[in-house]
Amino acid sequence: MVSADDLCTLIQKGGVCRDVAGSTVSEILSSAVSCMKLPAGLDADLLKKELIEREKILSTAVGNGIALPHPHRKVIDTAEDQRIAVCFLKTPIDMQAPDSRKVYVYFILLTAASQQHIDILSGIANLAKDKAFKLLLESCPDEAALLAGIRKCMA
Repeated sequence: MVSADDLCTLIQKGGVCRDVAGSTVSEILSSAVSCMKLPAGLDADLLKKELIEREKILSTAVGNGIALPHPHRKVIDTAEDQRIAVCFLKTPIDMQAPDSRKVYVYFILLTAASQQHIDILSGIANLAKDKAFKLLLESCPDEAALLAGIRKCMA
């Protein structure tokens, strides 16, 4: 299981982006990658390609306005390079979510190993069930407020 501190550290590494523009999933992912803090040596174009390829297989929208994009194939090799970028969209987009709600926030996951990926997905999924956390997300918080909210909800 992933802790609040783990999630917060990963988000600090990936960054929080607001007003991410685009009218298609591909455009939004391209804009999101442009504002993310990428690990040294990771090619932004490769990451964009892998994120788009993954979306073509099956939408990463999970409901409640949240999507969890991640690369189709592994693009990083070390735990030190892992990160989560939280991207608030300028305009919500239909991504065929199970609840039919438009997506307004992406949690873009870069993980080095399958178990870590699953643990992080589980941590975010548990947070997404929390009413206070959902309300926080809807306010498009800055990084400090988001991290404080995660710590409070996972306490």
